[in-house]
Amino acid sequence: MAFDLAVKRIYEPPAPDDGQRVLVDRIWPRGVSKKDAALTLWLKDIAPSDELRKWFGHEPARWAEFRERYRVELDGNEEAVGRLRGLLRHGKVTLLYGAHDEAHNNAVALAGYVRGTD
Repeated sequence: MAFDLAVKRIYEPPAPDDGQRVLVDRIWPRGVSKKDAALTLWLKDIAPSDELRKWFGHEPARWAEFRERYRVELDGNEEAVGRLRGLLRHGKVTLLYGAHDEAHNNAVALAGYVRGTD
């Protein structure tokens, strides 16, 4: 099933075409107010475990291994993944994250997982 799914830094302003805005970080991003975030949902339970997040440290050399380990965590997290898939059945979802690296972060890995391309 093809989903209308986007990935965006939470520090970018909300846009009308974002659809449902879902923060997928376990930790609230520094300097962002809840009002400015304009969230539909903060789905922190879908974020990587603290252990995995700290191990990865946003090091591109660990990206492939991070995606594999995160996939295993997601496979065991049916409730949170089911919530996200439920939102996707109702229209576009934009996954929001706080990391500086736009290519190597949990939202990108999660989008690949949900799309079945990762």
